[in-house]
Amino acid sequence: MPDVLNFDGYFFDLDGTILLGDSLLPGVPETLAALRNQRKKILFLSNTTTRTRKECQTRLQKLGLESHLEEIVTAAYAAAVYLREGKLEGKPNVRDTRVFVIGEPAMLSELEEQGVEHTEDPLEATHVLVGMDMHFNYSKLHQAMKAVRNGAAMIAANPDPYCPVDGDLIPDTWAMVKAIEATSGKKPLAVIGKPSKYYGAKALESGGLPSDRCLMVGDRLETDILFGSVNGFSTALVLTGVTSEEDIGQSPVQPDFVWTSMEELLSMIQ
Repeated sequence: MPDVLNFDGYFFDLDGTILLGDSLLPGVPETLAALRNQRKKILFLSNTTTRTRKECQTRLQKLGLESHLEEIVTAAYAAAVYLREGKLEGKPNVRDTRVFVIGEPAMLSELEEQGVEHTEDPLEATHVLVGMDMHFNYSKLHQAMKAVRNGAAMIAANPDPYCPVDGDLIPDTWAMVKAIEATSGKKPLAVIGKPSKYYGAKALESGGLPSDRCLMVGDRLETDILFGSVNGFSTALVLTGVTSEEDIGQSPVQPDFVWTSMEELLSMIQ
């Protein structure tokens, strides 16, 4: 097992790991401060599609955490970069790309930031980008279905079926993706967020570190821990989010470390 203090980069999920709702989880401020004091590289890696990177930064700063824009990677941001880079073989280049969006305003903002055009006409769309949409309804499903059946490539911003909030779980991106898949008969051409290799490459670009020098800390086996395994990072699971100890025993995805909270990492640093 690797030495938990022997990494150069520490990558943290947000919801369920760093915070829950409007509150920081136990040990978080002290742990991050201790890592920064040791000049460790910190990244915040979130599958959120409902906040821009800037909004994530503001959220962390309001809770008293030091954060910098270049330390934050979100699924919405990565999806916008993916479309800008024109990664879809055989599809139009970015100058011709027109994206029909199922999601919240943050995804539109990230597309605009990357210079990627979006459209409200499903028959003009070359891509359908799907994220969490808290106003998803029959009309949006119909329009997205129409776009995909007309040849638009469906891109899932993340594979999360639900998102933890304080005292509850709410439907996330994958619920919308599956509805569109069922009605269009087409699967997503790409899934961008954790645990994808594309997202891992963007994280490593931001961190400027080799994968074997990084530790991924998160609360989900199927995204955070699998993300680490797929991309060559060591992994730590915290039990402050959606995963329980019982879930670990039933999963083929196994973390290198399991902590009840970030306070356990803090105790090791100290």
